[in-house]
Amino acid sequence: MWQKLLRESSFFLILLSFDRDVAAEARARGCPFCGSTLHAARYWRKPRGAPADLPEEYERRESLCCSAEGCRKRVTPPSLRFFGRRVYLGPVFVLVSAMIHGISGKRAAELRDLVGVSAHTLGRWRTWWREAFAQTGFWKRARARFGSPVDPCCLPASLLERFGQSGEVACALGALKFLAPLTAGSGCPMEG
Repeated sequence: MWQKLLRESSFFLILLSFDRDVAAEARARGCPFCGSTLHAARYWRKPRGAPADLPEEYERRESLCCSAEGCRKRVTPPSLRFFGRRVYLGPVFVLVSAMIHGISGKRAAELRDLVGVSAHTLGRWRTWWREAFAQTGFWKRARARFGSPVDPCCLPASLLERFGQSGEVACALGALKFLAPLTAGSGCPMEG
């Protein structure tokens, strides 16, 4: 299932490539506030849960800064690697959250061994998906895209099911792209 995918460096490198492409597109559009040129303004993160053999550059969040005096606003494009300010990587947050439905002590220990996440953090994540995420404007608008209702008590597993078979790269990428607007900063046209 998702455990195998979370150990594959090649999967995480696909996410890095996506993030770079989205940042390049945002940079080409220019500043959404004043139209001026955008410069790279990447910043370091210390993400948790990634395979150990990823390159150091994986820890840099794509971000842009307006070149115009008086504006200088930051534009942070959507990301498949980072989910807002969370310390765990986006795919870890989403995929591990999908695995905790009906969590037992044994499963919590397995997930701790897999990505280093504590049982307390798993509980917070489950609460976030069930309560906070389910009430976001993004989800209230986006859930209408699905033909049949997505079960809110089983989020994000019930959402992932809509994108393919559990454990497949295409399924994970589809779900992460769908959720990407939640990862964007101010000024991003994909912001949700």
